[in-house]
Amino acid sequence: MSFLAKRITQSPPKSYGMAGRAAELASDEYIHLELGRPCHDTPALIKDATIKALLSGKVHYSDFRGQPELRNALAKKLQTFNGIQSSAEQVLVTNGLTQASYAAFMATIDPGDEVILLEPFYPQHVGKVALAGGTPVVAPLDAKNNFSINAALIEPHITDRTKAIVLVNPCNPTGRVYTRAELESLAQLCVRHDLLVISDEVYEQITFDQHQHVSIASLPGMTERTISMFAFTKAYAMDGWRLGYVTASQELINAMLKITTSEVTHVNSFIQYGALAGIVDGAAAVKNMVDDDRYKRDFVVSALKRMRGVRCELSEGSIYAFPDISATGWSSQQLADALLDQCKVIVEAGSFYGPAGEGHLRVCFGSQSLTRLETAMQRMHAFFERLEFRDKAA
Repeated sequence: MSFLAKRITQSPPKSYGMAGRAAELASDEYIHLELGRPCHDTPALIKDATIKALLSGKVHYSDFRGQPELRNALAKKLQTFNGIQSSAEQVLVTNGLTQASYAAFMATIDPGDEVILLEPFYPQHVGKVALAGGTPVVAPLDAKNNFSINAALIEPHITDRTKAIVLVNPCNPTGRVYTRAELESLAQLCVRHDLLVISDEVYEQITFDQHQHVSIASLPGMTERTISMFAFTKAYAMDGWRLGYVTASQELINAMLKITTSEVTHVNSFIQYGALAGIVDGAAAVKNMVDDDRYKRDFVVSALKRMRGVRCELSEGSIYAFPDISATGWSSQQLADALLDQCKVIVEAGSFYGPAGEGHLRVCFGSQSLTRLETAMQRMHAFFERLEFRDKAA
Protein backbone atom coordinates (compact mmCIF):
# COMPACT_ATOMS: atom_id res chain seq x y z
CA MET A 1 0.00 0.00 0.00
CA SER A 2 1.31 3.43 -0.90
CA PHE A 3 0.76 6.27 1.53
CA LEU A 4 1.20 8.88 -1.21
CA ALA A 5 -1.70 11.00 -2.37
CA LYS A 6 -2.80 10.85 -6.00
CA ARG A 7 -1.98 14.54 -6.31
CA ILE A 8 1.65 13.46 -5.90
CA THR A 9 1.72 10.21 -7.84
CA GLN A 10 -0.44 11.47 -10.71
CA SER A 11 1.21 14.87 -11.19
CA PRO A 12 4.39 15.42 -13.22
CA PRO A 13 7.73 15.44 -11.38
CA LYS A 14 9.09 18.88 -10.62
CA SER A 15 12.02 19.80 -12.83
CA TYR A 16 14.49 22.64 -12.48
CA GLY A 17 16.01 22.13 -15.92
CA MET A 18 19.68 23.00 -16.25
CA ALA A 19 19.60 24.64 -12.82
CA GLY A 20 19.08 21.17 -11.34
CA ARG A 21 22.03 19.72 -13.22
CA ALA A 22 24.24 22.72 -12.40
CA ALA A 23 23.31 23.01 -8.71
CA GLU A 24 26.55 21.39 -7.54
CA LEU A 25 28.79 23.30 -9.96
CA ALA A 26 29.86 26.06 -7.61
CA SER A 27 33.37 26.56 -8.98
CA ASP A 28 34.15 30.02 -10.43
CA GLU A 29 35.06 28.23 -13.67
CA TYR A 30 31.35 27.82 -14.36
CA ILE A 31 29.34 30.84 -15.43
CA HIS A 32 25.70 30.46 -14.45
CA LEU A 33 23.30 32.04 -16.94
CA GLU A 34 20.55 29.48 -16.39
CA LEU A 35 18.95 30.68 -13.17
CA GLY A 36 16.70 33.75 -13.15
CA ARG A 37 18.27 35.53 -10.21
CA PRO A 38 19.52 39.12 -10.06
CA CYS A 39 23.24 39.61 -9.51
CA HIS A 40 22.73 42.82 -7.55
CA ASP A 41 22.76 42.97 -3.77
CA THR A 42 19.57 44.00 -2.00
CA PRO A 43 19.61 47.82 -1.63
CA ALA A 44 20.99 49.05 1.68
CA LEU A 45 17.85 51.02 2.55
CA ILE A 46 15.85 47.78 2.53
CA LYS A 47 18.41 45.96 4.68
CA ASP A 48 18.62 48.87 7.12
CA ALA A 49 14.84 49.06 7.56
CA THR A 50 14.71 45.29 8.12
CA ILE A 51 17.47 45.39 10.72
CA LYS A 52 15.77 48.29 12.49
CA ALA A 53 12.49 46.37 12.62
CA LEU A 54 14.25 43.26 13.91
CA LEU A 55 16.10 45.14 16.64
CA SER A 56 12.98 47.04 17.68
CA GLY A 57 11.11 43.81 18.39
CA LYS A 58 9.05 43.23 15.25
CA VAL A 59 9.55 39.51 15.78
CA HIS A 60 6.13 38.21 16.79
CA TYR A 61 2.94 37.06 15.08
CA SER A 62 1.39 39.74 12.91
CA ASP A 63 -1.54 40.25 10.55
CA PHE A 64 -2.21 37.09 8.54
CA ARG A 65 -2.66 39.21 5.39
CA GLY A 66 0.59 41.15 5.85
CA GLN A 67 1.55 44.20 7.89
CA PRO A 68 -1.11 46.92 7.44
CA GLU A 69 1.52 49.58 6.67
CA LEU A 70 2.92 47.50 3.84
CA ARG A 71 -0.49 46.59 2.42
CA ASN A 72 -1.52 50.26 2.42
CA ALA A 73 1.66 51.18 0.53
CA LEU A 74 1.16 48.32 -1.93
CA ALA A 75 -2.45 49.38 -2.58
CA LYS A 76 -1.26 52.90 -3.46
CA LYS A 77 1.45 51.46 -5.73
CA LEU A 78 -1.11 49.23 -7.47
CA GLN A 79 -3.35 52.22 -8.08
CA THR A 80 -0.64 54.56 -9.40
CA PHE A 81 1.79 52.22 -11.20
CA ASN A 82 -0.51 49.41 -12.32
CA GLY A 83 -3.81 51.22 -12.68
CA ILE A 84 -5.50 48.57 -10.53
CA GLN A 85 -8.11 50.00 -8.17
CA SER A 86 -7.14 47.91 -5.17
CA SER A 87 -7.52 48.53 -1.44
CA ALA A 88 -5.32 47.32 1.40
CA GLU A 89 -8.02 44.73 2.21
CA GLN A 90 -7.58 43.32 -1.30
CA VAL A 91 -3.81 42.82 -0.89
CA LEU A 92 -2.31 39.62 0.49
CA VAL A 93 1.43 39.47 1.26
CA THR A 94 2.95 36.08 0.40
CA ASN A 95 6.16 34.08 0.53
CA GLY A 96 7.21 35.14 -2.94
CA LEU A 97 5.11 35.01 -6.08
CA THR A 98 5.48 31.22 -5.90
CA GLN A 99 3.18 31.01 -2.89
CA ALA A 100 0.82 33.55 -4.43
CA SER A 101 0.39 31.42 -7.56
CA TYR A 102 0.01 28.20 -5.58
CA ALA A 103 -2.71 29.80 -3.45
CA ALA A 104 -4.39 31.18 -6.58
CA PHE A 105 -4.60 27.75 -8.21
CA MET A 106 -5.65 25.98 -5.02
CA ALA A 107 -8.38 28.56 -4.36
CA THR A 108 -9.88 28.52 -7.85
CA ILE A 109 -9.18 25.23 -9.66
CA ASP A 110 -11.28 22.10 -9.13
CA PRO A 111 -10.46 18.60 -10.41
CA GLY A 112 -11.26 18.47 -14.11
CA ASP A 113 -10.86 22.20 -14.68
CA GLU A 114 -8.57 23.16 -17.56
CA VAL A 115 -6.02 25.95 -17.28
CA ILE A 116 -4.47 27.43 -20.41
CA LEU A 117 -0.74 28.20 -20.42
CA LEU A 118 0.67 30.39 -23.19
CA GLU A 119 3.64 28.64 -24.77
CA PRO A 120 6.57 29.05 -24.31
CA PHE A 121 5.34 28.86 -20.72
CA TYR A 122 6.89 29.25 -17.28
CA PRO A 123 7.11 25.55 -16.28
CA GLN A 124 6.70 26.03 -12.51
CA HIS A 125 3.03 26.88 -13.08
CA VAL A 126 2.38 23.49 -14.69
CA GLY A 127 2.97 21.45 -11.53
CA LYS A 128 0.85 23.75 -9.40
CA VAL A 129 -2.10 23.42 -11.77
CA ALA A 130 -1.76 19.63 -11.52
CA LEU A 131 -1.49 19.68 -7.72
CA ALA A 132 -4.76 21.62 -7.60
CA GLY A 133 -6.36 18.86 -9.68
CA GLY A 134 -6.51 20.87 -12.87
CA THR A 135 -5.36 19.97 -16.36
CA PRO A 136 -2.74 22.21 -18.02
CA VAL A 137 -3.60 22.99 -21.64
CA VAL A 138 -1.01 24.61 -23.88
CA ALA A 139 -1.93 27.34 -26.38
CA PRO A 140 0.82 28.82 -28.54
CA LEU A 141 1.99 32.37 -28.69
CA ASP A 142 2.61 33.68 -32.22
CA ALA A 143 6.20 32.57 -32.80
CA LYS A 144 6.29 34.14 -36.27
CA ASN A 145 5.53 37.53 -34.72
CA ASN A 146 8.11 37.49 -31.91
CA PHE A 147 5.91 35.35 -29.63
CA SER A 148 3.06 37.84 -29.53
CA ILE A 149 -0.40 37.17 -28.10
CA ASN A 150 -2.77 36.14 -30.87
CA ALA A 151 -6.28 35.44 -29.65
CA ALA A 152 -7.01 33.41 -32.80
CA LEU A 153 -4.33 30.91 -31.77
CA ILE A 154 -5.65 30.68 -28.20
CA GLU A 155 -9.42 30.45 -28.70
CA PRO A 156 -9.41 26.96 -30.32
CA HIS A 157 -7.97 25.57 -27.06
CA ILE A 158 -10.89 26.86 -24.95
CA THR A 159 -13.48 24.24 -23.99
CA ASP A 160 -16.43 24.11 -21.63
CA ARG A 161 -13.95 22.91 -18.98
CA THR A 162 -11.59 25.89 -19.31
CA LYS A 163 -11.47 27.89 -16.07
CA ALA A 164 -8.45 30.18 -16.40
CA ILE A 165 -5.61 31.49 -18.54
CA VAL A 166 -2.16 32.05 -17.02
CA LEU A 167 -0.38 35.18 -18.24
CA VAL A 168 3.30 35.97 -17.60
CA ASN A 169 4.01 39.61 -18.46
CA PRO A 170 6.78 40.63 -19.03
CA CYS A 171 7.34 37.15 -20.37
CA ASN A 172 9.73 34.55 -19.07
CA PRO A 173 11.39 33.15 -21.21
CA THR A 174 10.89 35.29 -24.34
CA GLY A 175 11.54 38.74 -22.89
CA ARG A 176 8.38 40.16 -24.49
CA VAL A 177 6.45 43.03 -22.89
CA TYR A 178 2.94 42.65 -24.24
CA THR A 179 1.32 45.72 -25.77
CA ARG A 180 -1.99 47.13 -24.62
CA ALA A 181 -3.54 45.95 -27.88
CA GLU A 182 -2.36 42.37 -27.29
CA LEU A 183 -3.70 42.39 -23.74
CA GLU A 184 -7.01 43.91 -24.86
CA SER A 185 -7.48 41.06 -27.33
CA LEU A 186 -6.80 38.54 -24.55
CA ALA A 187 -9.14 40.40 -22.19
CA GLN A 188 -11.95 40.35 -24.74
CA LEU A 189 -11.43 36.60 -25.14
CA CYS A 190 -11.67 36.08 -21.38
CA VAL A 191 -14.80 38.18 -21.04
CA ARG A 192 -16.43 36.38 -23.97
CA HIS A 193 -15.75 32.95 -22.47
CA ASP A 194 -16.08 34.01 -18.80
CA LEU A 195 -12.50 33.03 -17.88
CA LEU A 196 -10.27 33.94 -14.97
CA VAL A 197 -6.78 35.35 -15.63
CA ILE A 198 -3.95 34.45 -13.25
CA SER A 199 -1.36 37.10 -14.04
CA ASP A 200 2.31 36.68 -13.11
CA GLU A 201 3.88 40.16 -13.20
CA VAL A 202 7.14 39.54 -11.36
CA TYR A 203 9.16 41.47 -14.00
CA GLU A 204 6.76 44.44 -14.14
CA GLN A 205 9.45 47.03 -13.33
CA ILE A 206 12.17 45.58 -15.58
CA THR A 207 11.24 46.99 -18.97
CA PHE A 208 13.50 48.62 -21.54
CA ASP A 209 13.41 51.32 -24.18
CA GLN A 210 9.86 52.57 -24.82
CA HIS A 211 8.12 49.40 -23.71
CA GLN A 212 5.66 49.96 -20.86
CA HIS A 213 4.16 47.34 -18.61
CA VAL A 214 0.36 47.13 -18.62
CA SER A 215 -1.47 45.13 -15.96
CA ILE A 216 -4.33 43.24 -17.57
CA ALA A 217 -6.49 43.83 -14.47
CA SER A 218 -6.51 47.54 -15.35
CA LEU A 219 -8.39 46.90 -18.61
CA PRO A 220 -12.19 47.16 -18.89
CA GLY A 221 -14.04 44.13 -17.60
CA MET A 222 -10.93 42.53 -16.07
CA THR A 223 -10.73 43.74 -12.46
CA GLU A 224 -13.10 41.11 -11.07
CA ARG A 225 -11.73 38.26 -13.20
CA THR A 226 -7.99 38.74 -12.62
CA ILE A 227 -5.63 37.58 -9.88
CA SER A 228 -2.57 39.85 -10.20
CA MET A 229 0.66 38.56 -8.63
CA PHE A 230 3.86 40.46 -7.90
CA ALA A 231 7.10 40.07 -5.97
CA PHE A 232 10.13 41.93 -4.66
CA THR A 233 12.28 39.13 -6.09
CA LYS A 234 13.67 40.62 -9.29
CA ALA A 235 13.49 44.44 -9.36
CA TYR A 236 14.51 44.80 -5.70
CA ALA A 237 17.11 41.98 -5.84
CA MET A 238 15.35 40.16 -2.99
CA ASP A 239 15.11 36.62 -4.40
CA GLY A 240 16.34 35.03 -1.18
CA TRP A 241 13.92 37.04 0.96
CA ARG A 242 10.90 35.18 -0.48
CA LEU A 243 8.45 38.07 -0.45
CA GLY A 244 5.59 38.74 -2.85
CA TYR A 245 2.01 39.92 -2.89
CA VAL A 246 -1.24 39.44 -4.74
CA THR A 247 -4.37 41.48 -5.37
CA ALA A 248 -7.79 40.40 -6.57
CA SER A 249 -11.46 40.79 -5.70
CA GLN A 250 -12.29 40.48 -2.02
CA GLU A 251 -13.93 37.11 -2.63
CA LEU A 252 -10.78 35.72 -4.27
CA ILE A 253 -8.43 37.21 -1.66
CA ASN A 254 -10.48 35.68 1.15
CA ALA A 255 -10.30 32.30 -0.60
CA MET A 256 -6.53 32.56 -1.06
CA LEU A 257 -6.12 33.58 2.58
CA LYS A 258 -7.71 30.27 3.52
CA ILE A 259 -4.83 28.54 1.70
CA THR A 260 -1.95 30.72 2.94
CA THR A 261 -2.97 30.63 6.60
CA SER A 262 -3.13 26.85 6.40
CA GLU A 263 0.38 26.76 4.92
CA VAL A 264 2.47 29.32 6.83
CA THR A 265 0.10 31.47 8.92
CA HIS A 266 1.79 34.64 7.65
CA VAL A 267 5.00 35.98 6.14
CA ASN A 268 8.02 36.74 8.34
CA SER A 269 7.12 39.92 10.24
CA PHE A 270 10.26 42.04 10.24
CA ILE A 271 11.26 41.64 6.59
CA GLN A 272 8.00 43.31 5.61
CA TYR A 273 9.37 46.59 6.95
CA GLY A 274 12.29 46.26 4.55
CA ALA A 275 9.82 45.77 1.72
CA LEU A 276 7.92 48.84 2.90
CA ALA A 277 11.11 50.92 2.66
CA GLY A 278 11.63 49.58 -0.86
CA ILE A 279 8.13 50.57 -1.96
CA VAL A 280 8.28 54.03 -0.37
CA ASP A 281 11.91 55.05 -0.98
CA GLY A 282 13.43 52.50 -3.33
CA ALA A 283 12.65 53.98 -6.77
CA ALA A 284 16.17 55.30 -7.36
CA ALA A 285 17.77 52.00 -6.36
CA VAL A 286 15.44 50.07 -8.68
CA LYS A 287 16.19 52.45 -11.56
CA ASN A 288 19.93 51.97 -11.10
CA MET A 289 19.59 48.18 -11.22
CA VAL A 290 17.29 48.27 -14.26
CA ASP A 291 19.71 50.62 -16.03
CA ASP A 292 22.47 48.10 -15.37
CA ASP A 293 20.28 45.29 -16.72
CA ARG A 294 19.59 47.37 -19.84
CA TYR A 295 23.31 47.84 -20.48
CA LYS A 296 23.96 44.12 -20.01
CA ARG A 297 21.01 43.25 -22.26
CA ASP A 298 22.47 45.41 -25.03
CA PHE A 299 25.88 43.78 -24.65
CA VAL A 300 24.62 40.18 -24.50
CA VAL A 301 22.11 40.44 -27.37
CA SER A 302 24.70 42.18 -29.55
CA ALA A 303 27.23 39.45 -28.75
CA LEU A 304 24.72 36.67 -29.45
CA LYS A 305 23.77 38.15 -32.82
CA ARG A 306 27.42 37.99 -33.90
CA MET A 307 27.62 34.26 -33.19
CA ARG A 308 27.49 31.87 -36.11
CA GLY A 309 24.04 30.30 -36.56
CA VAL A 310 22.41 32.46 -33.87
CA ARG A 311 19.58 34.98 -34.24
CA CYS A 312 18.33 37.04 -31.32
CA GLU A 313 15.58 39.62 -30.83
CA LEU A 314 16.22 42.50 -28.46
CA SER A 315 14.54 41.70 -25.13
CA GLU A 316 11.81 44.19 -24.28
CA GLY A 317 11.76 43.35 -20.58
CA SER A 318 12.74 40.76 -17.93
CA ILE A 319 16.37 39.65 -17.50
CA TYR A 320 16.50 37.13 -20.35
CA ALA A 321 17.58 36.85 -23.95
CA PHE A 322 15.95 34.09 -26.00
CA PRO A 323 18.28 33.42 -28.94
CA ASP A 324 17.17 31.25 -31.86
CA ILE A 325 19.73 28.50 -32.54
CA SER A 326 17.60 26.41 -34.90
CA ALA A 327 19.96 27.07 -37.84
CA THR A 328 22.58 24.86 -36.17
CA GLY A 329 20.44 21.75 -36.52
CA TRP A 330 21.08 20.91 -32.86
CA SER A 331 18.26 20.60 -30.36
CA SER A 332 18.06 23.13 -27.54
CA GLN A 333 18.94 20.54 -24.92
CA GLN A 334 21.88 19.21 -26.92
CA LEU A 335 23.34 22.69 -27.22
CA ALA A 336 22.71 23.55 -23.57
CA ASP A 337 24.49 20.34 -22.53
CA ALA A 338 27.38 20.97 -24.93
CA LEU A 339 27.86 24.54 -23.69
CA LEU A 340 28.04 23.26 -20.13
CA ASP A 341 30.40 20.41 -20.92
CA GLN A 342 32.70 22.21 -23.36
CA CYS A 343 32.57 25.86 -22.25
CA LYS A 344 31.44 25.72 -18.63
CA VAL A 345 28.73 28.21 -19.53
CA ILE A 346 25.30 27.17 -18.27
CA VAL A 347 22.19 28.32 -20.12
CA GLU A 348 18.68 26.87 -20.19
CA ALA A 349 17.30 24.87 -23.10
CA GLY A 350 14.32 26.55 -24.74
CA SER A 351 12.51 23.20 -24.77
CA PHE A 352 12.27 23.45 -20.96
CA TYR A 353 9.49 25.97 -21.63
CA GLY A 354 7.51 23.62 -23.84
CA PRO A 355 7.83 22.44 -27.45
CA ALA A 356 7.39 26.01 -28.75
CA GLY A 357 10.67 26.89 -27.06
CA GLU A 358 12.58 24.29 -29.06
CA GLY A 359 15.27 25.89 -31.23
CA HIS A 360 16.03 28.52 -28.58
CA LEU A 361 18.19 28.99 -25.52
CA ARG A 362 17.33 31.16 -22.53
CA VAL A 363 20.26 33.28 -21.42
CA CYS A 364 19.93 35.23 -18.16
CA PHE A 365 21.96 38.42 -18.60
CA GLY A 366 20.77 39.72 -15.24
CA SER A 367 22.46 36.99 -13.23
CA GLN A 368 26.12 38.01 -13.62
CA SER A 369 28.41 41.02 -13.63
CA LEU A 370 29.42 42.52 -16.96
CA THR A 371 32.91 41.05 -16.57
CA ARG A 372 31.51 37.54 -16.19
CA LEU A 373 29.14 38.10 -19.10
CA GLU A 374 32.06 39.17 -21.30
CA THR A 375 33.85 35.93 -20.49
CA ALA A 376 30.72 33.88 -21.12
CA MET A 377 30.09 35.51 -24.50
CA GLN A 378 33.71 34.95 -25.55
CA ARG A 379 33.43 31.26 -24.71
CA MET A 380 30.08 30.93 -26.48
CA HIS A 381 31.38 32.75 -29.57
CA ALA A 382 34.30 30.34 -29.82
CA PHE A 383 31.93 27.40 -29.32
CA PHE A 384 29.63 28.39 -32.18
CA GLU A 385 32.60 29.13 -34.47
CA ARG A 386 33.81 25.55 -34.17
CA LEU A 387 30.37 23.92 -33.98
CA GLU A 388 29.62 21.43 -36.74
CA PHE A 389 26.12 22.19 -37.96
CA ARG A 390 23.69 19.31 -38.40
CA ASP A 391 21.15 18.57 -41.09
CA LYS A 392 17.82 19.38 -39.46
CA ALA A 393 16.09 16.86 -41.70
CA ALA A 394 18.34 14.03 -40.54
